[in-house]
Amino acid sequence: MKKIFFFITVLFFNAVSAQTLPGVIPNISDHDYAVPVQYHFETMPAEKLSDTISRQYIYGSQSMLVKWTFKKGAVVPLHHHVNEQITWIPEGLAKLNSQGKTFLLKAGDVIVIPPNVPHEFIALEDTIDIDIFTPARQDWIDNTAQYLQQLPNKK
Repeated sequence: MKKIFFFITVLFFNAVSAQTLPGVIPNISDHDYAVPVQYHFETMPAEKLSDTISRQYIYGSQSMLVKWTFKKGAVVPLHHHVNEQITWIPEGLAKLNSQGKTFLLKAGDVIVIPPNVPHEFIALEDTIDIDIFTPARQDWIDNTAQYLQQLPNKK
């Protein structure tokens, strides 16, 4: 009986204290002890893929955030992947070729590329490209992305 009383008391106090903490919704998930992880993006290592392309990325269990830095003339060859891709160009000018169409991407533009849609990217001037992938790019994590092996001056 003491064990049951103790168990109920612990549950009650956990529920009451959880309701008073900022950012807590009690019993919303089985991950009661999971917490957000904070990073400062500029401290993430930059991976130089070629003389004209570098990237930084971070990924969670379901998505990936990438910052590309392209010099004028950089080309990411035609490729496709199982991931949905949302691309935002905060700075620069680029061209994206996909499905027989050419999209001119200038600072402020966003384009959504559905899964398995072939596309290639050409930087028309120095460009910053922010991409979100869902799910995370497992081929990058495993270093098996074949199209990246095609980059000129691969580092």
